[in-house]
Amino acid sequence: MDETAMRETPKNRAFTTKELTFTALMAVLLIVCSWISIPTPWGIVFTLQTFAVFFSLTLLGGKCGTFSVLTFLLLGAFGLPVFSQFRGGVGALFGLTGGYMLGFVLTVLIYWLAELIPAKGAARIVRNVAAMLVGLAACYLFGTLWFMHVYALDDKVISFKGALALCVVPYIAFDLVKLALAVLLGERLRKHISLK
Repeated sequence: MDETAMRETPKNRAFTTKELTFTALMAVLLIVCSWISIPTPWGIVFTLQTFAVFFSLTLLGGKCGTFSVLTFLLLGAFGLPVFSQFRGGVGALFGLTGGYMLGFVLTVLIYWLAELIPAKGAARIVRNVAAMLVGLAACYLFGTLWFMHVYALDDKVISFKGALALCVVPYIAFDLVKLALAVLLGERLRKHISLK
């Protein structure tokens, strides 16, 4: 058999070299953004995790964005201090608020599926933003149900409404701002990079 024919072409690869590189870089960005805690005058402290997730999706698309999030979660599960407050390990991932981090998987998968809908120009941006909003809602829902489940393991009771008021409502406005900034920045930068 001809040696040239045996060589793997970019089309046959799961990832190109550039895709692997940018996927790794976005995983690192997600780690750094998790470490950044921003306090507010209202007593709410938020990180830039969701910004990094949205930015990764906007810049790289669903496939690479999904694998950057999975890399981040796997590194944390193996004990590296990649989560907020430099936490790591299965205990941090499966704790009270771990469901919101696991919910990122729903966010990126919904975005990846949405990319199957053909769209160009402004329609593509609208499709992508809508997918991120649906993905964020799915993340909120999963994380809240997870919070209620773990909370109940200590023989405590909290209603769905109470869990939303504690874990979601104070952060919605910040997450929407982060989404908007991620899309604006990601759309500007994606014009200057190629993953092929």
